[in-house]
Amino acid sequence: MSHFDDIRTTNRVIVGSGIAGLSTALLLGDCTVVTKTGLGAGSSVWAQGGIAAAVGEGDSPLQHTADTLAVSGGIAEPAVATTMTERAPERIRWLQDLGAEFDTSGDALSLGREASHRRSRIVHAHGDATGKEVMRTLRAAVRDRADITVVEGFLAVDLAIANGTVVGVFGIANDGAQTLLLASATVLATGGIGQVFAHTTNPAEATADGLAMAARAGVRLADLEFVQFHPTALDVGLDPMPLLTEALRGAGAYLLDDTGARFMIDEHPDAELAPRDIVARAIWARQAAGQRITMDARHITDIAHRFPTVYGFATSAGIEPSTMPMPVAPAAHYHMGGVMTDSRGRSSLNGLWAVGEVASTGLHGANRLASNSLLEGLVTADIVAQDIHTTDAARPNLQAIEIPRDSLHLMAHDDVDVRFQIRDLMSNCVGVTRHRANLGRAIDRLGALATSSIAVTNLLTVGKLIAIAAMARTESRGSHYRTDHPVPDPHQAHRSVVDPVPRHDTIAESLVALS
Repeated sequence: MSHFDDIRTTNRVIVGSGIAGLSTALLLGDCTVVTKTGLGAGSSVWAQGGIAAAVGEGDSPLQHTADTLAVSGGIAEPAVATTMTERAPERIRWLQDLGAEFDTSGDALSLGREASHRRSRIVHAHGDATGKEVMRTLRAAVRDRADITVVEGFLAVDLAIANGTVVGVFGIANDGAQTLLLASATVLATGGIGQVFAHTTNPAEATADGLAMAARAGVRLADLEFVQFHPTALDVGLDPMPLLTEALRGAGAYLLDDTGARFMIDEHPDAELAPRDIVARAIWARQAAGQRITMDARHITDIAHRFPTVYGFATSAGIEPSTMPMPVAPAAHYHMGGVMTDSRGRSSLNGLWAVGEVASTGLHGANRLASNSLLEGLVTADIVAQDIHTTDAARPNLQAIEIPRDSLHLMAHDDVDVRFQIRDLMSNCVGVTRHRANLGRAIDRLGALATSSIAVTNLLTVGKLIAIAAMARTESRGSHYRTDHPVPDPHQAHRSVVDPVPRHDTIAESLVALS
């Protein structure tokens, strides 16, 4: 008897419907996109800043590459950075051809400035609503394509593997049916891990699903300890915390301590536009000492028009940005780590590719340059689509489908108590600053937790992986800061690679039954 309520086949399956996932679908064609909520929900639509691309006068991909490497803590891959920056202009044109409407100045694109960019090169839409505009464009394009099937409300649980090759995904459909979706190519585009932390800018969907699935399958992972904490989330008690885009500081907003002084002037030559990890730690240290940190944008003209998203967040919380400073705090924003991929977007398991934030391409190293995330999703989507097109799509001679046995018993419900414990531990012990004692406490306490919830299981799986990786890196580099090892160690100036032990307690579904 089959363990599954439903078995479906498709040519290729893409798990996730953000910018990376939908771009891959459009460039690949003849595929199925599965998404656990509605089409296009997730972090992408929340992206404010924009897309970094050297399209302005006097700028070049070479300069963009240099800026990317400069903030990476010395461990980004130069060849990857070069590929991303050289292909950035063509990806902007591709979006424009699809109908994306970016802000312009005269006949040229209007370009913003963000931290650690030596040039104004941030392509943006509607001031601070770039993600919303790009997702509007991609959703419309996907819906117009007869060769792309979208399955909403499909909660992917685990990868299906046969003879060492990924052959699709197992999940729960919106009617509760346990479903096996077989495919000759599987692409993870599940986004980030922000909900692992109590303080995050990421939406509720960011529960680290793809990374957890990959870990359970034994897929090689990289750079898990490197979590970027955005320094300026609006601190008004909301979960998730509204993001105050870095472009606001690029336009001249200041950070003030509780005496009204601009403290970043003494922290870094670039002041408020220092790398994100430096700004986040400066704020964190002052808040730990009991100070209240605010962002002052009162001197920025026409803020309601130039930054409508930020303005809406602030006024909804009873703050008028043109007359009042806005309280801010660091929040988990982006994961530099993920599924380790090669130059073609391939993972260590045959049949599995990864794009966007769930992938660790080597672009970011220990710290991401602002607005390189959407760029990475767009470029890796194109790379992966091209690779799948040129890959032999013939199915292997399958004998059995393997899926972790426990997956069949996980439920699509929440576990509020365990979720709270995980997030609280991660923010307090594996947050902006870290120490051996706190990391050990997190590892021990996370190891003692258990849940039957799929989403919370994923948070627990990835939380433990991040904490263990942070314990193993006994130095400070980029976004990873150890108070007990506060300086970089030249001997650790390399990426960290993890080969998780795959779950051996699997069920094997006979293909005779499947047929």
